[in-house]
Amino acid sequence: MIKGLAITGMALALLTVGSTGAAPDFASFQVQPYQPPKPAPAFSLPSIDGRTVRLEDFRGKVVLLFFWATW
Repeated sequence: MIKGLAITGMALALLTVGSTGAAPDFASFQVQPYQPPKPAPAFSLPSIDGRTVRLEDFRGKVVLLFFWATW
């Protein structure tokens, strides 16, 4: 019981001391900070029935582009 309390106390102390430092050094973790996505460029594609579909027609909606071969 006392050993468990000692281990818990040590873990809490390490967490408290470790969180008071500066911002994390992402390079040492070999990760990159999150960069928000950039807007897609304007483009248009022909649909299967011959109409032209523009990306701006779907502003504010989720768009999934699915390319496949028809041959």
